[in-house]
Amino acid sequence: MALEENERIIIPDENGEEHLFEVLYTFDVEENNQTYIALVPAEAEDDEEVEVYAFRYEEAESEEDDLALFPIESDEEWEMVEEVLNTLIEEDELS
Repeated sequence: MALEENERIIIPDENGEEHLFEVLYTFDVEENNQTYIALVPAEAEDDEEVEVYAFRYEEAESEEDDLALFPIESDEEWEMVEEVLNTLIEEDELS
């Protein structure tokens, strides 16, 4: 399943509660050959400042899960992801 912007996904937290997120962007980072997803809470208002959540992701092997999310753990990886995200956001604001 290929993700597209404005698609929504449900992510359970550590307590098993499910949260609905809207896909903001999916993108590849060439430096480490990984794919990332940027999400915002689905209930956020358009004019409200919201936190953007980013994860490394892979398409899942099984039919039960569409994709597997992995936390970004290193500062170097965060810097690469932030750079791409900032570029994508700037391009959206200009268009």
